[in-house]
Amino acid sequence: MTQVQTVLLVICPALLIVAALKDVTTYTIPNWISLALIVAFFPAALLLGLPFEGIGLHLGIGVAALVAGMVMFALGWIGGGDAKVFAATALWLGWPASATFLLVTALAGGVLAMTLLAMRSMLLRRYVSAGPSWLSRLAEPGENVPYGLAICIGGLAAFPASTLVRAMAAAPPL
Repeated sequence: MTQVQTVLLVICPALLIVAALKDVTTYTIPNWISLALIVAFFPAALLLGLPFEGIGLHLGIGVAALVAGMVMFALGWIGGGDAKVFAATALWLGWPASATFLLVTALAGGVLAMTLLAMRSMLLRRYVSAGPSWLSRLAEPGENVPYGLAICIGGLAAFPASTLVRAMAAAPPL
């Protein structure tokens, strides 16, 4: 694997981790992360020989994920940054890895919710509040849920099975 292929392989997971860290510490996912994921997908797909119909399928999955994310945002289930990074991640994953992404993201979201409920209980909140300010904020009752963390876990779990990673493995060295 060449250095270019290695860099292309690392872009999506690295940006997902940055998104999760930003969401956990600030309850926001900056737009530049989703935009960077979208922009980086196209050269990665082209340089690794993903056929145009494959790129089209990835685009369709990304658009479907964006619509689903917009619905979840409208219902107040997730934030706007979560919806955008959810769609950008689905763009990278393609099919069938997006099914794994959805399942693992949902499971990670459930674990995240249960963890936050425990942290926000009277029993644990006083201990958590002794930590860093971002951790204390997570323990505040009624505070938001940094769902970007669950999206990151789902994306990282599904990434090795993505069409793009399989194309990277099959691509000749540059």
